[in-house]
Amino acid sequence: MDVTLHLAQRPEADELLGRSPLAALVGMLLDQQVPMEWAFAGPYTIARRLGGDDLDAHEIAAYEPEAFAALLSEKPAVHRYPGSMAKRIQQLCQYLVEHYEGDAAKVWEGAESGAELFGRLKELPGFGAQKAQIFLALLGKQLGVRPKGWREAAGSYGEANSYRSVADITGPDSLTKVRAHKQEMKAAAKAAAGTTAKAAAEAATEGSKGSKGSKGLKGSKRATDLPCR
Repeated sequence: MDVTLHLAQRPEADELLGRSPLAALVGMLLDQQVPMEWAFAGPYTIARRLGGDDLDAHEIAAYEPEAFAALLSEKPAVHRYPGSMAKRIQQLCQYLVEHYEGDAAKVWEGAESGAELFGRLKELPGFGAQKAQIFLALLGKQLGVRPKGWREAAGSYGEANSYRSVADITGPDSLTKVRAHKQEMKAAAKAAAGTTAKAAAEAATEGSKGSKGSKGLKGSKRATDLPCR
């Protein structure tokens, strides 16, 4: 694994992501609730603060938790939530040590199908289905890891010539397109939420009217209730 990535938008940080499987996994883990560049620059920042030029799963797994959280919290912080992300990174590294001898590349090495690789990624601490699919797409599109059926296993993120996620970012132009796509998705989700809320409010109003009408009928005499003459 030695390629050029453009996710941190910083040459030295991107160089680390391209040669270090663990750095790439940690960057993907950090990629939530912060700008992509901030997240993927994180592994480089952590490595420098640990005094090395790469990340070591054994070292991080064994690091004293409070000290590791403090390391990520130093200004500039590695993440908006450095304490919780420090815990997740340590959990990821502990899992890699236990299941893959601390070698992150072994997560995808030997995977015979996209489905198998997706399953391995989804089992990693901090990786849900969506994050696993995005990283699988990144592996296939930019890192040359392409077991049979990888595009299908990556779902829509595996589609060719798409601009849906970090897997599709290869430079400034594609970064702009991915951001535009995400903005469209957010706008669509917001509009859908608004439509749902409006429909619920209208239904509640109609239900209230119907309830009042029923009470009125119950309180009045119907023709069949009148005495016969």
